[in-house]
This record gives sequence, C-alpha cells and structure tokens, in this order.
Amino acid sequence: MNVPSRHQTRPTIALAMGDPAGISPELTAKLAALEDVRREARLIVIGDRRLFEEGARIAGIAARAGTADELAFVDLPHPDPASVRRGVAAREGGLSALANYKHALSLACDGKANAVCFTPFNKQAMRLARPSYDDEIVYSAEVIGTTAPASEFNILGKLWNARVTSHIPLADVARSLSMERIHRALGLTDACMRGAGFARPRIAVAGLNPHAGDGGSFGREEIDVIQPAIEAGKAEGIAADGPFPADTVFLRATKGEFDAVLTMYHDQGQIAMKLMGFDKGVTLLGGFPFPICTPAHGTAYDIAGRGIASVTAAREALKLAIAMARQIMPSPAS
Repeated sequence: MNVPSRHQTRPTIALAMGDPAGISPELTAKLAALEDVRREARLIVIGDRRLFEEGARIAGIAARAGTADELAFVDLPHPDPASVRRGVAAREGGLSALANYKHALSLACDGKANAVCFTPFNKQAMRLARPSYDDEIVYSAEVIGTTAPASEFNILGKLWNARVTSHIPLADVARSLSMERIHRALGLTDACMRGAGFARPRIAVAGLNPHAGDGGSFGREEIDVIQPAIEAGKAEGIAADGPFPADTVFLRATKGEFDAVLTMYHDQGQIAMKLMGFDKGVTLLGGFPFPICTPAHGTAYDIAGRGIASVTAAREALKLAIAMARQIMPSPAS
C-alpha cells in the first residue's frame, strides 16, 4: 500500500472502524463515500473489508475503498462477519475495535497519517476484550507511549466542553479536584482550542456546587480550589472566567459569551451538550501529538443494520480531524 506522507497539501486521516455489532461499519462506509471529505483529505480505512462492504450494503452505497488515490484500505480480517451478532457487546467485537484503533494510532505515530478518527466503540465489548481497559484516553496514551496530560473534549458546532475529571465515580469528584489539576485542564483546553483555530478562546469555568457555592454557603471548593486555578490561568494569558453556576453557564455560552465551558466532572457538561445536539456532537481526545476524533454518540445497537444511522456527527468528527491536522502539517516546502 502506498501511504501518502505528511508532506502533502491534503492531510491523511487514519479512519478506524469501531464496534462491528453496532452502526460503526455502516458509518465507516458512509464516511468513505463522502465526496467533500475525499476532496479535503486522504483516508486510510482500517478494519475488516468484509464488514466494511456489509456496512456499505446496509447504508445503500457503493463500497469504494481502495479504488482511488484518495482512499486506501488496511484489511484486518477479524472477526468473521458471520459470527457478529448485531446489538450484542462481545469480546470479538472489542478485539476487532482495539486492533483497528491501535493500527490507526501506529500509523499516526509513524508519520503515515496526520490524524486519527474512529467510529463508535462499545466500552463493555472493549473490557471483555481487555479487562484492564479504562477509556480511550488511557489506552491511547499507552499505545503512543506518552505521559503528557490528555483529556476528552466534547464539541458542538463552535462550542467546546472540557472537563477536569472524567470517568470516575461521582463520590470521588470533590476529593479529586485540586488547584493544580484545574489549572492543568485550563491550559490544555486553551492549547487544544488554539490548535483548532481559536486565536484566544474564551473559557468559562463551572463551579462544583449548587450556585457555585453561593459564597461558601454550599461548599468551599469554588473559593479554595477553583478560583485560584482561574487566576493562575489568567496570569498566563488564558481568557478564563468564573466559577459560574453550572445550571446557567451553558446558557451564557450558547449566547456567544464563551467559546468553551470547563466543567468539574463528566455529566456536568455531557448532559448539557447532548441535550443540545446528541446527533451532531464530536469528541476530541486532546493532548496527544496528533488529533484523535470520534462522534460523541455511541454504537446505537438498537438501530444497527437498519440503514438509518445518521452520519452527521461522524462527518463532523472527521472534518474536525482534517482541520486540526492542517494546523500541524509542515508546509510542502519545509
């Protein structure tokens, strides 16, 4: 397979097929067929070609992988498509998704792709395949071999949601917060957003407690931990403000006051973002040497194989990967 180098006008995106029991095969096929995407980037699709072709059949499109310069295919023949039970999380599906994703990350690490995109995983299947699996952030860091700070960002249009803590029990959130951790999250948010084209992103920081603590009446985290982190960020030139009550800060952001909201825990931001645009949201894994993007929705087991899965969020994820890849690509003359 001839893989385009980084020194190209168009970025190369490694597109890994996710869980085969869900809508990932049909989404992958739909993405590969998008003419606007094929004009803007070179795609390397990674997965079982038989599953890809079945996904194309379900989606009602021609399976075009490997037929043009714009699209290459890495065929990893696992699992046997006949063994896949749609709508059921299985070890074989998790193994397939992990293998595809690991190969995509390796291509980017080796300089053969400028960014990675993947269609949805199922965490139960991933843990059946790899009991130690925590989440994509931890797994990606292990594969890439980095200990640099990384985080998950949810994006809806021009509005970003970042978070300080992620996949931990709610009971552990308050004791997991520190000035240093919030300050680090602010810095990573600012850096990732600048990498996506924001000149100076305006970041609203949510409080932890009701009414952002109401002056200490409902907790002192805002006073003792969150506010000092915001001030430290401001001293470094980050356009941060807050802490604001979490029940109103997204209203202000949607009106254009802020470009991002930094929340203290997972559902504090996820609920708001998914209410505003469940079928359009994008997840970015930020803090790695290259962009890693995926649609924010899941594997949609309930509609797998019916040909009705919307490609909107997956397309937005791929477009973000393309846009961010362009920001870090060397110029052709370099």
